[in-house]
Amino acid sequence: MKIPPLFFVPASLVVAALCPGQSMFRGDAVHSGTYTGPGPRQFHRVKWRFPTGDRILSSPVWSQGVIYVGSDDNNLYAIDAVTGHQIWKFSTRGPVPSTPAIDSGVVYFGSYDGNFYAVDAQTGRRKWKFTTAGERRFEARGLHGMQPKNQTMADPFDLYLSSPVVAMGRVYFGSGDGNLYALDTASGELRWKFATGDVVHASPAFDAGALYFGSWDSYFYAVDAESGKEKWRFQGGQDPLIHNQVGFQSSPAVVNGVVYTGCRDSNVYALEAASGKEKWRFNNAMSWVITSPAVVGGKVGFSTSDSSLLHVADAETGKPVLKQQLKAYVFSSPAVSDGVIYVGVLNGVFEARDLNTGELLWDFQTDASRRNDSWLLDADRKFNAPMLDVSGWREMATSTVDRQFTLGSIASSPLVMRGVVYVGSADGYLYALE
Repeated sequence: MKIPPLFFVPASLVVAALCPGQSMFRGDAVHSGTYTGPGPRQFHRVKWRFPTGDRILSSPVWSQGVIYVGSDDNNLYAIDAVTGHQIWKFSTRGPVPSTPAIDSGVVYFGSYDGNFYAVDAQTGRRKWKFTTAGERRFEARGLHGMQPKNQTMADPFDLYLSSPVVAMGRVYFGSGDGNLYALDTASGELRWKFATGDVVHASPAFDAGALYFGSWDSYFYAVDAESGKEKWRFQGGQDPLIHNQVGFQSSPAVVNGVVYTGCRDSNVYALEAASGKEKWRFNNAMSWVITSPAVVGGKVGFSTSDSSLLHVADAETGKPVLKQQLKAYVFSSPAVSDGVIYVGVLNGVFEARDLNTGELLWDFQTDASRRNDSWLLDADRKFNAPMLDVSGWREMATSTVDRQFTLGSIASSPLVMRGVVYVGSADGYLYALE
């Protein structure tokens, strides 16, 4: 191996060749949320924790013994998976809540500065930059019933940026400007863009020459990956009064010719990938499904926001298999490895449960959550009542969400690799748990 000058080989490269990469959001291009693992069935220790300067909403990915993750401190980090030492960081002019994708030695990711970047995976040097029409959060008048009802407000729960998927020599991603972009991986040149009616922060999944993704315009789309032409669209719920039960924030998984996606209209949908025809829907009684489903062994795992539930449903019929109470909102998408489902919760607790029984195998609580400085949690780790009210003035709602994140909330989705779970937290740390 040729070692670049002024850079060292990560310690974990010694074992990197023995395990496959998990180099895109949710593990792979179809975003199944499953990992080869194995993951820990018992918690032994924090192997290491890596500090950044702000909360981590981005989800970590792994390639060649290196963990890559974005932070709201405006940086993308490359971290040695064994030691937890920084290899390099790349600075942008905005937060990086996008999960990177790695392909052929290049890291691709987006930033709130409105740019999409390609960076050399070994050195952290920029290869190219593409500028979109600009980022923004989903917004609407009287959003969630907030006052004043005629004022346009940005959604404080629109946390993530679209994470890229790489296929066919192109990198695909959504943008707050309402477009899905296809760029040439080598040059960054625009191949095509597909316009939707609103913000696209869901991450596209790729399967069999097609891209699948949702938009805040209430539609879910299938687009030909070569031409950018629409194949079909499916309409989710609408909520023209307070815009609460609308929009695809969840990113899809595509498994065995079926697309599984959550929606803020409180449904999980199973759609035929070829036609967009609905196979089934799982209704969650007004509780959003922001998490992206994990699909493995004929089962679909997902979590909800307000009702704070972990569900497992039959992938063919949508009938419930099990549910477990998780005590606080869940934005972190579950990961499955070797019969264990892993999920982070906004109360600052990370849980590992048996996929078949729902039994809690172990949990980990961030330091900020244990301290509970502002008494945001009760003795059962649930949010105290005032923390659940985001229906007042705009400033109050935003402040409430910000206070919830002071618990070291876990909105990042976990990565499982070689007996270690990697997950980011709003306390600014990336944790390696084993």
